[in-house]
Amino acid sequence: MCEDCGCEEGNARAYFEHNHDHNHTHDVHSHEHDSAGSGGIHLHIYADSSVDLQKNGLHVHIHLTGDQQADHVHDHNHDHHHHEHIHETEQESRATREIVLESRVLARNDQFAEKNRAFLKQQGCVAVNFISSPGSGKTYLLEKTLEGLRGRVKCAVIAGDQQTDNDALRLREKGAPVVQIETGSSCHLNAEQIGETLEQVLEEDTELLFIENVGNLVCPAAFDLGENIKIALLSVTEGEDKPLKYPVIFHDAAASVVTKTDLIEHLDVDMGRYRDSLNKIQPGGRIFELSALTGTGMDAWLDYLEGLAH
Repeated sequence: MCEDCGCEEGNARAYFEHNHDHNHTHDVHSHEHDSAGSGGIHLHIYADSSVDLQKNGLHVHIHLTGDQQADHVHDHNHDHHHHEHIHETEQESRATREIVLESRVLARNDQFAEKNRAFLKQQGCVAVNFISSPGSGKTYLLEKTLEGLRGRVKCAVIAGDQQTDNDALRLREKGAPVVQIETGSSCHLNAEQIGETLEQVLEEDTELLFIENVGNLVCPAAFDLGENIKIALLSVTEGEDKPLKYPVIFHDAAASVVTKTDLIEHLDVDMGRYRDSLNKIQPGGRIFELSALTGTGMDAWLDYLEGLAH
């Protein structure tokens, strides 16, 4: 769940709280656990910043353990004192976002990410975090990318999936060291997992490390892996408004890649709308339109990656 893995807070930190050109409304879901003392308080606060709480009320659950019984408080704004309490609680719920579980998860992750970044810098290796939804053609593009960079850039790959090493088996045939990370039920890779594999996958002269993240446009965008850049992929089959629906990754990505352009003639697709959507989220961002199958657009893509490594 988003509130457990940290991506909700991470996405807000990465995009929503720092982009003042977009107006968004989101639920506030705060957790606070107090293990000190004999009571053991578990507090959930729910508030919706898009509504008037004086009219709609605030619902607070307080679960007390030990000798205390659960106390459920429902405030439906019966008088002026209740109104004032709601305003105070709304402010408190916003403040607690800095100390919720998401923040603690991300703080730990960021520590590992900085270690990874320092190690990669010491090795002289540039790391690229590939993020896309499932079926975008990410693995096939990596196959063709490794083929195209062979003899030009020394590469390595960390592939992430919930289960199987299918992608790693495909990529190992392309002449680069590959390590597979199976995340189980997790919807993203994290920096600690990457750090545990770096020494295994990087050879002494590796120049470019590709991290193929779990197929998901939401959670992976929130987790810094220690990479140098993020690259977001989407295929022409996914819809021209995909960047508007999932803005965080496209906002943070140094470049966006539109894949499977060989299918355009078979689809009702407007490439201008793809470009417009991407430019609304990341004005002036680098966009590659290519087909790994036919090779169209691959030269510019390979030149870009070689420039990152050198």
